[in-house]
Amino acid sequence: MIRVLLVEDSATMRNHLRESLAAEPDLQVVGEATDGGQAVEMVGRLRPDVVTMDMMLPTMSGLVATEHIMAEHPTPILVVSSADRQELFSTYNALAAGAVDVMEKPRGDATDADWGRRLRQAVRLVSRIRVITHPRARLSARRAAPPVPSAAPGNPLRVVAVGSSTGGPRALTELLRTLPLGFRPPVLCVQHIGASEPFAEAFSDWLAGQTGRDVSYARDWTPIEAAAGRVLLAPPDRHLQVRDGALRLSDAPPRHSCRPSVDVLFDSIATGYGPAAAGCLLTGMGRDGADGLLRMRSHGAVTFAQDEASCVVYGMPREAALLGAASYVLPPARIAARLTEMQPAGSTP
Repeated sequence: MIRVLLVEDSATMRNHLRESLAAEPDLQVVGEATDGGQAVEMVGRLRPDVVTMDMMLPTMSGLVATEHIMAEHPTPILVVSSADRQELFSTYNALAAGAVDVMEKPRGDATDADWGRRLRQAVRLVSRIRVITHPRARLSARRAAPPVPSAAPGNPLRVVAVGSSTGGPRALTELLRTLPLGFRPPVLCVQHIGASEPFAEAFSDWLAGQTGRDVSYARDWTPIEAAAGRVLLAPPDRHLQVRDGALRLSDAPPRHSCRPSVDVLFDSIATGYGPAAAGCLLTGMGRDGADGLLRMRSHGAVTFAQDEASCVVYGMPREAALLGAASYVLPPARIAARLTEMQPAGSTP
C-alpha cells in the first residue's frame, strides 16, 4: 500500500487527485492539506510514503513547505503544478530543495484523457525513491569558486558532456556554480524532464538564474567553437549530439525510453573528441548514459559519475560505476574542481 498526502488548496483539484488515486487499490490517500504549514505538520504526524505538492498555497508556499519537509521529515514529493511562469520557477526551486519529480496539472484539453493514469504512474515511481535530508533553505546566492591550480594535460579539454535525470536540477546547479566563470570549454547537457514542454522550456532560464552562467537550449548546426563558455541543453524531445564540429538535433527514436538520451550525446562526444573531452553522469533513475560514458572512457576521455551519498537517485551513476565507466566517482562540486584543473594554464581569469 502506498500512502499519499495531498497538498492542494483548490477543492476541485483535490477531488480530482483523490478520485484519480482511488482508481487503484494500492494507492491510499491518508490526508489532505490546504496550505503549506498544515502540510508540514501532517507529514510529521502521518508519515506518508508520497506527498503531492501544489506550489501556490496560502500562508506557507509549496516551496517553503518542501524545504521544511525535506529538512525535518524527508519524504518523496511529487510537485503537481501549473505551467504559469512564476509557478514554474518555484517548481524548479522545489526540485532543487529535494522534491523528486514534477507533473503538470490538467490543462482542460484532450491531453487530460489519461491524466489520472499518469498521476498514478508518477506516484508509484516517486514512492520507490530514497530521499535524503536537505537543509531548509533556498540555494544560496552564487559564490565565486575558490581558485584551483591549473594543470595543462597532454590533451587540453575541448568539451564537457553532462547527463542527469531525477535530482538533476540540484546536481547541475552545484556543478555549474563551482566552475569558474572563465571556464571556456562548452558544457553540453541532457537533463531528463518528465513534464510538458512549458516546464522544460523554463528550465534554461531557471538554471541561468541559479548559476550566473550563459544557459540556453542548443540550436541545430551551431558550431562548437561558438559554444565556448556557454552551457547548452538538449531541447525537449530532441536528441543532442556533436557531428563534424557542430551541434546537431535529432528526432531519432528514443534510447532507453528517453529522448533526449544521454547515451546519444556521450556516443557522439566519444567518437568526435576522444581524450579532449570529459563526461559527467549525475543523479537519475535507470541506465541512460552508462554505456555512453564507458565509450567515452574507452576513447580516452576523463569520465565522472556522481557519488551515491550526494545523489537523489543512485541509478544512472551506479550503472556507470558497475561498468567501470567512471574514472572518478565524486560529488558535483568536486567534479567541477577536477574539470577546472583540466583547463590549460591561463585559460581562466
